[in-house]
Amino acid sequence: MNKHLEQLIELSLIDKEIDAFEPQIDEANLQYDALLATHKALLQEISNLSDEIKEEQIKKQKNELHLAELSTKIDENAKKSNDIKTEREMKALQLEEEIAKEQINFANEEIGRLEKLIDHKKTKIGDLQTRANDIDEKLIGVKAEVDVKLSHIHEARTLIFAKKETLVGAMNQKGLSFYQKIRRWAKNTTAVPVRNQACMGCYMALSDKVYAEVIRGEEITMCPHCGRLLYLEPSESTDA
Repeated sequence: MNKHLEQLIELSLIDKEIDAFEPQIDEANLQYDALLATHKALLQEISNLSDEIKEEQIKKQKNELHLAELSTKIDENAKKSNDIKTEREMKALQLEEEIAKEQINFANEEIGRLEKLIDHKKTKIGDLQTRANDIDEKLIGVKAEVDVKLSHIHEARTLIFAKKETLVGAMNQKGLSFYQKIRRWAKNTTAVPVRNQACMGCYMALSDKVYAEVIRGEEITMCPHCGRLLYLEPSESTDA
């Protein structure tokens, strides 16, 4: 086989190996990232509930203040009743007292409702915080496992990059530039095998003339349909 073609095929396989590291890294990080996202969501929910509790506590304080004002008003009306001189004044005072009592009942009900709501949300925050703490502990272990996996991947990738650097240094720069132009669009299918007299990049059948050129391997042959580099695998070569 043509030496330059061998180098291009080898480079294509090396690039394919290099690109395969990215999904390995993503897979290694997957569990950790999922736990981290869950932890972040729990903390955000805790923060939201805390903000809601603050708002409800402010409402409760306003109702308590209003309740104190109403109680003061009733006490004042009780003192005024001693000074009532007409029936009209008495009815007006009774009406004020009835309205005040209704408002007191409403304020007490609202305070009770808000207290239950606050207690419920505090309990929920406690549960969420427990879950967040559990995930915190899991994250430590998962992070250690991920670091080990990434370390192995990094070591393997470093070796592959060194192999590529050595190969590229020995290659004809014109051929390398030619390869890179095809790789821009073909990615990991820059150089593809021929099987059953068909290009494994576009799966189109090759003419006898092109197939014969691939079998000889004396020159760099490109698929006439898609422009990828073609080569024959050992098994195909033996069959041929």
